[in-house]
Amino acid sequence: MTGFPLAITGVGMVTGVGLSAPASCAAIRCALDNFQETRFMDSGGEWIMGCEVPLEQPWRGKTKLIKMAAAAINECLANNKLIDPKATPLLLCLSEHERKGRVIDDDSQFFIDLQTELGVAFHEKSCVIARGHVAVAVALKNARQLLQELNIKHVLIAATDSLLVAPTLSHYEDNERLLTSQNSNGFIPGEAGAALVVEQVYAKAEPQLICQGLGFGVEKAHVDSEEPLRADGLVLAIKESLKHAGQGESILQFKITDISGEQYYFKEASLAFSRIARYRREFFDIWHPAECVGSVGSAIGCVMIAVLKAACENDYSRGNHILAHLGNDDGKRTSLIFGWQNAGSS
Repeated sequence: MTGFPLAITGVGMVTGVGLSAPASCAAIRCALDNFQETRFMDSGGEWIMGCEVPLEQPWRGKTKLIKMAAAAINECLANNKLIDPKATPLLLCLSEHERKGRVIDDDSQFFIDLQTELGVAFHEKSCVIARGHVAVAVALKNARQLLQELNIKHVLIAATDSLLVAPTLSHYEDNERLLTSQNSNGFIPGEAGAALVVEQVYAKAEPQLICQGLGFGVEKAHVDSEEPLRADGLVLAIKESLKHAGQGESILQFKITDISGEQYYFKEASLAFSRIARYRREFFDIWHPAECVGSVGSAIGCVMIAVLKAACENDYSRGNHILAHLGNDDGKRTSLIFGWQNAGSS
C-alpha cells in the first residue's frame, strides 16, 4: 500500500462472546468462549459444539445475517456522527458463492434488504465482495481506490457470516474438517457480524491503527489438495505485503491469523513464516480469535482487525508492527501489515 496507507478509525462487532466490539474484544482478551451444544448432531450421535450469537430473538438464515451486519454497522455509525451514509460506500463481505449451504441466493437483494434494515441508503459505489476469508483484504484494496478517486472521507467495510447451517456443517463433517466426537482435527463453527470505518491517514492528535501493506497469493497445495505443502501462496502474499508497506520482516513483532483449529493451517502459518524470517526472535506470538468465537467465515477478517485495534488502544498488544494473514479453502491467501501510529505523527 505504498504511498497510501489506510487508517482504521472505527469498529463494530457482534460475536458469540459479545454484542459489541468492546464486549467481544474484552472476552477474546480473556480467552473466554461461548462454545455450547448446538441443535445439530454429528454422525456419532453427539451434539455439535458451536458458538452462536445470542440475539434478542431466535432469527435464522438470511434474517440473522442481516441483523448481525446491521448491529455492527450501527455501532460504527453511533460512534462517529460525521459519517454520512449517502456519501459513504459500504463494501459488504460475504461468503464465497461456492460454499456449501450458503443461504444467500441473491447478493444484490441481500444488500438492499440490509439497507432497509438500517433505514439508510449508502453511496452508489457500494458493492458486495463475496470472497470469504480474504474478502476484507479485497475490500481494503477497493477502499484505497475509492478514497483516492472520490472526494469522500469514509468507507465502511462490513461482513456477516454463519457456519451454523445444516448443509454447511454436513459438508465439513463429511470432509473431516469439523470438530466432532469422531474427529479431533477440526474447527468449531461460529457466526459473527463486524464492521470497520476506513479513512485516509492524516496527522491526528490521537494514535491510530494503520493498514500499511496488502499482499495476495494462491496456494496450490490447499487444504483439500493432496499436493505437498510448501506454503508458497502465503509466502508470496507476505512478501508482497511487506514490499507494499516498505518494510522488512524484522520489524514484525507478532501476528494474528484466521486459524481456527485445523492442523493444516497451523502448519502452513509456521512454514510460511519460517521461510521469510531472517531476524532472530526469542518469542513471536500468534493470535487467533477463532479460538474464542469459532470459525466465522467471511467475518473473521474484520473481527481480527477490531481485536488488533482494541489491543493497541488499550496497550496490551505485543508490539506496534503486526502481520495478519488469512486464507480460503480454495487456496486464496492474503497478508496485511498493520502499524500502530503514535499521536501527531504522519
